[in-house]
Amino acid sequence: MKAKFLLLEDDEILSETLVDILESHGFSVTHVMTGEGAVDATFYERFDLLILDVNVPGIDGFSLLESLRDAGVTTPAIFITARTDIASLAHGFDVGVDDYLKKPFDFDELLIRIDALLKKAYHARSDEITVGAFRYLMGRNELYEKNSYIPLPPAQLKLVKLFFQQRGHTVPKEVLLEILAEGDEASEGALRVHIAKLRKIGLPILTVKGIGYRLETA
Repeated sequence: MKAKFLLLEDDEILSETLVDILESHGFSVTHVMTGEGAVDATFYERFDLLILDVNVPGIDGFSLLESLRDAGVTTPAIFITARTDIASLAHGFDVGVDDYLKKPFDFDELLIRIDALLKKAYHARSDEITVGAFRYLMGRNELYEKNSYIPLPPAQLKLVKLFFQQRGHTVPKEVLLEILAEGDEASEGALRVHIAKLRKIGLPILTVKGIGYRLETA
């Protein structure tokens, strides 16, 4: 399946060239010339990469990406822009961009950066478990709600890991107590406290009376 790109660029000559190059390398490209057009495109379709100019009519690239990140969109993004000052570079990364390429740029360099981002995104997805708005990153042992990191104590992280691995299935109380026993917190009272705290942050954990708990997936 072709990777789908969204290209936000208002320079007609540059955008035509980029579309030709990207499509010749097997990518599918949706081209828009305004920030509003990009918002509409991301509403109706899921993309594998966002290639965004900053200075475009209407919503600029910075504001666009910031709003997408706030909405929980984690699609990798590259800014292509004539802005070369450090303040703009810093702002770009502050709003959640993954890479920043200054115009004029070499098209081969863009392709190299695209390849690196797609590989990184592939590995991240294979290491990520999602339940609703929550994401658990296995390799990093971290929990996020959309893009917001949720710090948790070690005992609760152990429970989270098991719940996400067994999402949709009931985990027996005895198994959860064994997990807590590794940290000397293996009492039913301690388990109930941890479950209550995980529910408080919004995790949909259901009590299965007499058996254990289950992380709901819908």
